[in-house]
Amino acid sequence: MAAKKNDLMYKGHPLRRKDNLIYFGSMADKYIIMLQILETKKVKDLDVATRVAVQLQLTDPDLKSRDRVVKKTEKDGLYPAMDVAAVWLERALATK
Repeated sequence: MAAKKNDLMYKGHPLRRKDNLIYFGSMADKYIIMLQILETKKVKDLDVATRVAVQLQLTDPDLKSRDRVVKKTEKDGLYPAMDVAAVWLERALATK
């Protein structure tokens, strides 16, 4: 499935946001990353993530949501969370 021209991409994988959840990766792959923004703070007029939960999940729809989680961690900020997410996703997808 090809990405649309306007889709947001990070390191070759699509990014989708719904409220405080960010999904990194494609549901067509075996694994996806879910980032949940747990805390934010105001910087000028923007909300900036200060605590983010990262989960590497299987995309198998037959599994219960808690059984899909392969790895999880928490990071202080979105950038450290995205760094971990990119490494986890690349490693997981490489072990097909």
